[in-house]
Amino acid sequence: MIALKELNRAEAVRYLGGRGVEMNGAMESLLDVCERELLSAAAPKYLYRELDPTEHGLIVGESVAAHLSGCNSAVICCATVGAPVDRLIRTAQVTDMAKAVVLDALAGVAVEQLCRGIDELVAAEHEGSYLTYRFSPGYGDYPLELQSEFLRLLDAPRKIGLCVTDSFLLTPAKSVTAITGLSDKPIERRRSGCQSCNMRDKCKFRKAGDRCEF
Repeated sequence: MIALKELNRAEAVRYLGGRGVEMNGAMESLLDVCERELLSAAAPKYLYRELDPTEHGLIVGESVAAHLSGCNSAVICCATVGAPVDRLIRTAQVTDMAKAVVLDALAGVAVEQLCRGIDELVAAEHEGSYLTYRFSPGYGDYPLELQSEFLRLLDAPRKIGLCVTDSFLLTPAKSVTAITGLSDKPIERRRSGCQSCNMRDKCKFRKAGDRCEF
């Protein structure tokens, strides 16, 4: 079971505005409050499954084909920090926008930490195999529409209450789906870079000359 006991504040600060954010007492206090409330509200849940992505029609587009090149199989996963976190952020958006922004950043960190926990579980269960990094629908030319197929294959709506809207967005919102390649031989751990990211035109890190280090 993956537990969220504390959150990576340095990463949250990067989400809030990159390396240019200057910390002070008020900011530290706000982070304290938001982290405490978010961890109290969070209901982290996740699922993962090994499969042949070709058999299940998950190799769609050049981006994921390149990403999984040389892999024998793949692990699909989904993760969410739960609907209570969405409600916590929405409430703050009405009452305290600064708090809402910090909560949103910390929620993003929480989902990523949950996903890294899944990475560790998969690696432990496939000792001796070589893993790619996670690749999600929406990256490059990998269709966002595949979110629904990921959830169907994982039986996520029934098992953990993770669903997809008509526009293929996940609900609860602070959730992720992804695929990781597995190989019995060393593989190049490719990094997609800005050009294959679907957020490249509106990424605040890129506009500031920085990178999210995905």
